[in-house]
Amino acid sequence: MKIAFAGKGGSGKTTLSALFTRYLAGAGLPAVAIDADINQHLGAALGVPPSELAGVAPLGSHIDEIKEVLRGDNPRIASAGEMVKTTPPGRGSRLLDLSPDNPIHRRFGHRTDGATLMLTGPFGEDDLGVACYHSKVGAAELYLNHLVDGPGEYVVVDMTAGADSFASGLFTRFDVTFLVAEPTLRGVGVYRQYAEYARDHGVTIKVIGNKVQGPDDVEFLREHVGEALDVCLGQSAFVRAMEKGRHPDFGELEEDSVKALARMRDTVDGTVKDWAKFTRQSVEFHLRNARAWADDATGADLGAQVDPEFVMGPQALTGRPVAP
Repeated sequence: MKIAFAGKGGSGKTTLSALFTRYLAGAGLPAVAIDADINQHLGAALGVPPSELAGVAPLGSHIDEIKEVLRGDNPRIASAGEMVKTTPPGRGSRLLDLSPDNPIHRRFGHRTDGATLMLTGPFGEDDLGVACYHSKVGAAELYLNHLVDGPGEYVVVDMTAGADSFASGLFTRFDVTFLVAEPTLRGVGVYRQYAEYARDHGVTIKVIGNKVQGPDDVEFLREHVGEALDVCLGQSAFVRAMEKGRHPDFGELEEDSVKALARMRDTVDGTVKDWAKFTRQSVEFHLRNARAWADDATGADLGAQVDPEFVMGPQALTGRPVAP
């Protein structure tokens, strides 16, 4: 399952992304964590030392290399230069799974406590004034477009704060989006904004109430987000230690927090995976991008990249090309 953690800055989405990743990996489940936030803090939240993070190759700085891997021998894609962040896979594309032979994980992944961490990369000095952060996140979108995740496999993405993920089809790549909201008007306002943007696209949004201090806070959230409220988390000494740069053994996490994480996993596991919709939305946003800017930018008819007989999913893996 593909899971996004979204919310306003400071809501705690990075901390919860890390906790959920550690919870899954601690249960022995295949888990990938992707830091797609412009502020790259997920690695630190997972307890990876700065010296190790410095050696992790960022996805966003190697997007041409990633495109070359993913296009495989798809005859509809003439070159990696004609791929954009929304380019959908087709017959001949290099599809990915969570097995050890995943070439993107081998090249860009960093193992930490049983999970695989990947970074989109920071917004660097060379990007100032000439690029937007979507160019970095586009590498993660391509990865998700080509990933066939199976039962009991999880990809957790820490999204950039605010509504930037709606600048492309990235917000439709997830089976569940957890919107982390504090019990404040600003917190629930971000939820309403997300829900409005996603309303016509069948996106599952569940609210995690964070920094909740009592029943009044829970009632406030329920009043404003209704049945979307999935679980609430209160104050945590374990989380406070994380935020101070210490990383206690996961067994020290408070029982209430463990139960909340278990509830979140139940929500994810109870969501029906719809590969046909995943494929359809991938094509829809690719054609939008092609008409809006990508045809002109590449000098090619990117609509021709769509393989009308291809449906993403486990059955498509059988015809994938060999990894380079």
